[in-house]
Amino acid sequence: MSGARRASSNPSGSFCRHLASVPGFGRGLWGASSANRSSAVYFGPGGRSNNAPARSSIGERVVAAPGQAKAPRPEDCKGAHGFPDQEGNEGMEQARNYVCTECASAVPSGHKFCGACGAGVPTEAQTLETRFFGALQMPGKARLIVVRGDEAMGEGLSYLLQATEHVAGREADQIPFPSDNWLSPSHANFLYRGEKLVVRDEGSLNGVYIRIRGASPIQIGDHFMCGQQLFRIDATPKDTSGPEPDQTHFYASPRRPSAFRVTQVLEGGMDGIVCCAHEQSLQIGREECDINFPDDVHMSPRHARVEMSGESLELLDENSQNGTYVRIRGERELSHGDYLFLGRNLLRVEVTA
Repeated sequence: MSGARRASSNPSGSFCRHLASVPGFGRGLWGASSANRSSAVYFGPGGRSNNAPARSSIGERVVAAPGQAKAPRPEDCKGAHGFPDQEGNEGMEQARNYVCTECASAVPSGHKFCGACGAGVPTEAQTLETRFFGALQMPGKARLIVVRGDEAMGEGLSYLLQATEHVAGREADQIPFPSDNWLSPSHANFLYRGEKLVVRDEGSLNGVYIRIRGASPIQIGDHFMCGQQLFRIDATPKDTSGPEPDQTHFYASPRRPSAFRVTQVLEGGMDGIVCCAHEQSLQIGREECDINFPDDVHMSPRHARVEMSGESLELLDENSQNGTYVRIRGERELSHGDYLFLGRNLLRVEVTA
């Protein structure tokens, strides 16, 4: 018959019969013309020819006659090539243990060497160690986010704290802020003590300021920030007034008792506004406070308060929008969500739980 060859009796003949049964295959190989390709006879098993769809010996695929192509039936693909059959069973079993990369033998969990070839088993396969996708997932690791920085550094920049110590400063290698002239060359150090992150002032000129949460103890001589203003807590000077040698008294305003006073610190270190506490407290804000800064848009109307409680002083934030910051002495432990100022740079601490 024209356009088809007789099936061979050797094993490869079934494969050829399968290829010959594919519509459009073998245009040049079999020499079939376009006229008789549509009337080609399909060989069934054993060399018998018929016009019904036949099964191939390769993968049990069903090939239909031209114009009658059909999708393979599920029962014809049972267990083929590892795909699940209707019962959900797989023809190819998945590896249940580590597979040796040298000989492809299965190695039971906990074994250090392959029992077939003696090749070593990786440590993570022995211990079934699960790794994190990235370093930021490791518990206790922290990073610093620049919330407000100078134009050279930009906002949103982050520093991942992976080493033991991380020095920040104008000339620091790890956390550099080269254009901030308010920073010392080596200003502060972020280091881990056990599982805790702490910040240490490296003897800087302008210090490290951390945002307080609610109330924080404060001492005479401490500095704190509200909005763009810097303040210092001072003790009230002792009354040394008295008459001159000729017993003439110096005329001045009357003195009122005051537990402490707050002094504004101007650029260059000079003193600005000085306000004595009335009774046991002093309030700072933009309006209707003891010290007012109506032009400071970063300060809340009632921003912070300093109180004397017994013999100790407390600095309280009045739920201000931008927070109140106190200069640390030595070093301070940091927690997730803390904010701190280094020079003019505002940083946020993020610690992985």
